[in-house]
Amino acid sequence: MDVPLWIWAAVPVFILLMLAVDLFAHRRAHVIGVREAAAWSAVWVACGVAFGALVWWGWGAEFGQQYFAGYLIEKSLAVDNVFVWAILFSWFAVPRELQHRVLFLGVLGALVLRGVFIAAGALLIQNFSWILYVFAAFLLWTGWRMVRRRDEHLNPDRSAVLRTFRRLVPMTEAYHGQKLLVRRDGVLLATPLLAVLVLIEATDVVFAVDSIPAIFAVTDEVFLVFTANAFAILGLRAMYFLLADLIHRFVYLKTGLALVLIWVGIKMLLKIDLFYIPTGISLAVVATIIAVSVVASLRATRGQGRRSLPVPAEPPFRVATEAENAALEPLRARRRPVRAGPGRTADRDPGARREEQRR
Repeated sequence: MDVPLWIWAAVPVFILLMLAVDLFAHRRAHVIGVREAAAWSAVWVACGVAFGALVWWGWGAEFGQQYFAGYLIEKSLAVDNVFVWAILFSWFAVPRELQHRVLFLGVLGALVLRGVFIAAGALLIQNFSWILYVFAAFLLWTGWRMVRRRDEHLNPDRSAVLRTFRRLVPMTEAYHGQKLLVRRDGVLLATPLLAVLVLIEATDVVFAVDSIPAIFAVTDEVFLVFTANAFAILGLRAMYFLLADLIHRFVYLKTGLALVLIWVGIKMLLKIDLFYIPTGISLAVVATIIAVSVVASLRATRGQGRRSLPVPAEPPFRVATEAENAALEPLRARRRPVRAGPGRTADRDPGARREEQRR
């Protein structure tokens, strides 16, 4: 697949432009409802599908099918990521109007991390062909483990990342709006929102370890691996607000995702030594597994409405009062004046000192 350099440059520019549009549309903290989330989900899916259509038109059906197979795999695995976010937000009792900000930064970090992982994976495959056996074995093991632990959920209270963060970083016990850092009594402090962001990035590393080998099972083209990942990740925020209150209904989805990982692991093993399974068949198998698991889940839980995850009886963090917010100092604290001699004061700020000299 021959991709001109200008297209490699244009894709990140388009992604950054769309992120800027999304950030501008959500510049004010507010609760994102189902209708708004559905509209943004449609926008992001349309962007991903339109790009796939361009790939199909410009490079042919085979590469178009590889893109859509990778996009579907990444989008499906991302749903499990969304459910983890819901658990984190519930346990931390993050106000709903603050959730988009931390998710925006989390997705931005995820794009960078995925880029690093993809580059590393491509480099390993290019230089060590035997690494494909490792990837395939890892996918099979991960899928089997997911089946066995399908009823287990993340427990943030036992997170080693959170314990390490709280031990190393001074932190407030209250949310101060959308701020990640605040200054109080001259001390720079992290807010709980920064701790949530760190946990989100840590969980994305775990999911990337699963998803990157999975997409390399359906395509060797780094351009398709990156773009399928990017367009799947871009819609995660909207997907979260659309599905967060429906977690209890997707009872068979984790089993379906495990079967997808097992399938792509088998496909990778067969591809190495035996024969190549056509991309169209792989795409149809993945789509069928996901569709069956979703339909079966919704049928098994029909009649159940939207339901938020329960918040702890005693949440670990609270929302700061207006008085506490008013008492905060600017992040860039002004330097205090020091005595320069009897009856005189010298300001360490050069601008203030020049102003005094002019007087």
